Amino acid sequence: MVHFPQEGLYQDVLRLVRMEGDIADIEIDGEIPAEMDGAFYRVHPDPQFAPRKPGDQFFNGDGMVTMFRFKDGRVSMKQRYAKTDKWKLENEAGRALFGSYRNPRTDDPSVIGQHRGTANTNVLVFGDDLIAMKEDSPCLTMDKLTLETDGYTDWSGQLTLRTFGAHPKIDPETGNLCNISYAADGDLSRDATYFEITPDGEVVRFVRFEVPYYTMLHDFGIAGDYIVIPVSPYSSDPTVLEQDRPHFYYDRSLSAWMGVMRRDGDGSDMRWFEQREALCSCHVMNAYQEGTKVHLDTPMSKIGSLPFFPDKDGAPFDPELAMTELARFTVDVTSNEDKVESVTPLGKAPGEFPRIDDRMAGKPYRHGWMITYDLAKPYNGPPGPFAGVINTLTHFDVVSGEEQSWWCGPDGSIQEPCFIPRSKDAPEGDGWLVALVDDHVRNYSDLCIFDALDVANGPIARAKLPIRLRQGLHGNWAAADLLEAA
Repeated sequence: MVHFPQEGLYQDVLRLVRMEGDIADIEIDGEIPAEMDGAFYRVHPDPQFAPRKPGDQFFNGDGMVTMFRFKDGRVSMKQRYAKTDKWKLENEAGRALFGSYRNPRTDDPSVIGQHRGTANTNVLVFGDDLIAMKEDSPCLTMDKLTLETDGYTDWSGQLTLRTFGAHPKIDPETGNLCNISYAADGDLSRDATYFEITPDGEVVRFVRFEVPYYTMLHDFGIAGDYIVIPVSPYSSDPTVLEQDRPHFYYDRSLSAWMGVMRRDGDGSDMRWFEQREALCSCHVMNAYQEGTKVHLDTPMSKIGSLPFFPDKDGAPFDPELAMTELARFTVDVTSNEDKVESVTPLGKAPGEFPRIDDRMAGKPYRHGWMITYDLAKPYNGPPGPFAGVINTLTHFDVVSGEEQSWWCGPDGSIQEPCFIPRSKDAPEGDGWLVALVDDHVRNYSDLCIFDALDVANGPIARAKLPIRLRQGLHGNWAAADLLEAA
């Protein structure tokens, strides 16, 4: 008999799904554009079994992958667990064997030394596979059509790292998967690696470097000739593992940093530019190079934005200071000072989960999207897990500074959007957005389709799901040509 703790992590807004299945033809309101031909993949944490102890982390749930296939104005759905080594061992045992988030000391003795990954953070079609990622473990491969799990990959022995970043970028010029890895040498280690993999599976770049302190190196950007890595004052120490406290804490005494390194170098040119104010950045919208200057666009908050990772000094969580707002960090790689040159606000609406037209990754760009907070709007549902209810979808024109938004209504919230180009050669931003809109009152989700440059007019169509999907993390679109069987 399964009994999950009576905690907010498993109730109301975060009620579990734990269901695999298929829907051949989802009910549609409106009209799906006939040109939309491909699949939207996304993933959410969804624990298979109740945790070994109360107080678990949202980020510790098993990965549940959803595929929405668009074709001929119709949408089908397929959902499967990412069957990691952890999932298989626990499924066989019929109970949880792995303990607290990133703390192997809390595991059952029978699984010591096994991969603890849950593959719950991001999914992306690359080469012949769907890859499912979580940054504290290797990369899992799944069948991109059936969602059946193949297993962890090391790219034929070329990439034997024990960790694999969850926010890879696809270089629009080469098609290479660009990514980082951190803490591959062991728990709390400062090592990091940058690597690139060709669409044929060849590792063509592999560079090691160190971060200023152990941290959650969750996202990064490519910027022309460079990679750009934001470091926020999330850290940890051995006492955290010994006392089984939340793995990360926010240390306001630490500086924030912006690392810049050439992609074609050996790592010796890595420079860390300091931002003394302990600003927090978890996700990257985009980065690009402008002469000797490198820009990084990211939602930024004045304190840690994740309430489940407490302040080191015990300061109470402040929802207002934790709100993230889009800003541009700029450094000059020829500067004699290792300081961030400027931090410039780019938008007014606070929000998170930034997305761009991925064909512009690493390039000067104009259009970006985030889900944002409109705190003036009413909300009828139960309390959410974060600083507020992310109830609005906002388009940011980072050139003109204009913003336009659509509010989802008083009963729910919006999950991360994903951009879909109208065609491979369509102008930047010409296409659609897809995003799950959750009804917290009636417990349903709609997969909504928007005109990407006219989000204020609301969805042009909705695929109406018979359930509400749990809050997801990240996902990506794969055009029809990428879905062809290998």
